[in-house]
Amino acid sequence: MHDHRRLGRELDLFDTDPLMGAGLPYWLPDGAIVRHVLEEYIREVEREAGYRHVYSPVLGKRELYEISGHWSHYSEDMFPPMELGAEQVVLRPSLCPHHALIYRSRSHSYRELPFRMAELGGMYRSELSGVLGGLTRVRAIQLNDAHIFCTLEQAVEEARAALHLIARAYTDLGIRAARHRLSLPGDGDNGKYVADPALWRRATALLREVLDGSGIAYEAAEGEAAFYGPKIDVQIADPAGREATLSTVQIDFHQPERFDLHYIGPDGAKHRPVMVHRSIIGSVERAVAHLIEQHGGAFPAWLAPVQLVILPVSDAQLDPAEKLLRRALGQGLRAELAGPEHGSLGARVRAARLVPYQAVIGERETEAGGEAAAVRLRDGRRPGTVSGAELVARIAERVAARGTGLWGDE
Repeated sequence: MHDHRRLGRELDLFDTDPLMGAGLPYWLPDGAIVRHVLEEYIREVEREAGYRHVYSPVLGKRELYEISGHWSHYSEDMFPPMELGAEQVVLRPSLCPHHALIYRSRSHSYRELPFRMAELGGMYRSELSGVLGGLTRVRAIQLNDAHIFCTLEQAVEEARAALHLIARAYTDLGIRAARHRLSLPGDGDNGKYVADPALWRRATALLREVLDGSGIAYEAAEGEAAFYGPKIDVQIADPAGREATLSTVQIDFHQPERFDLHYIGPDGAKHRPVMVHRSIIGSVERAVAHLIEQHGGAFPAWLAPVQLVILPVSDAQLDPAEKLLRRALGQGLRAELAGPEHGSLGARVRAARLVPYQAVIGERETEAGGEAAAVRLRDGRRPGTVSGAELVARIAERVAARGTGLWGDE
């Protein structure tokens, strides 16, 4: 059973330091590669789906969160305000108020809707030290967030499309959803939720329509809603069976009202948009934690910190090994050369056991004066000896295709 806290440190992906503080991990070079590739993947998927990316500041005036409702319903999970002259500023606990302001900053016609706004942005939660752990519960969060401003008639289809994006990402990343949950408000939680029964009924009915229309089995769970509305939570489970929420889809009538958002309809009058919140992989930290545990550190080839390791048997094969390295790097692969100075061939093979592709170059591979390598796959298969050009092209093709297969014949 894999524990990302132990394995992530053993693989030099992330670590912590008491001087930085609890719940504030830092990323080591290999972990930074995984994070960067994951973030670029999400941005690409979102661009293809019609999202426009923005950047917004991680600070906001306290008044901003009073308007959004975070201050009255969520302040216990926020860091204290900082005095800045006559103003108070706060580390944001969520990106949605900032995106509401960005939408409000320009006029919008119904012809522009749905307007899909996405950001990989930082947010901060004042988590108690007792619940912090590795990458799953942290105080500084990099969130894959997006908000879709649309008409009421468009809301169900936009939420359904978000669920499809989540399913696509899970396939590419090799993630299995444990279950889908319709998260609803709980009884007796005075002050926790926005007091607007009509709002809750409308949003809940729409989310049920989304789930039923998608053919997804789900369970209703009271007491798990956001303070401003119900949500669809995609649950994942760690090797011990403990569940956590990774992805969410929400339909929000509250914040468009609070921020007085509108668009100009075909009748020339102002209309209130619906705000669909969605996150494909949730926080980058929790996603990477789950990927470490799901794959035991053996990430899909397109996500692996090192995709190809080149292993010359002796110093006599260093020149062809370096040529293969340059070829691989030139094609954008993350490749390394592990020469004889790193130990015996067997020791080097074992050290690279989590690398998807190993290219062994010995006398047999160089006897004809060509550039060839004996290929070993991480799963134990040995496809045989191929030319350097074929090997690099084959790996580049598999990386570009994403997915979890290594050689294309799975």
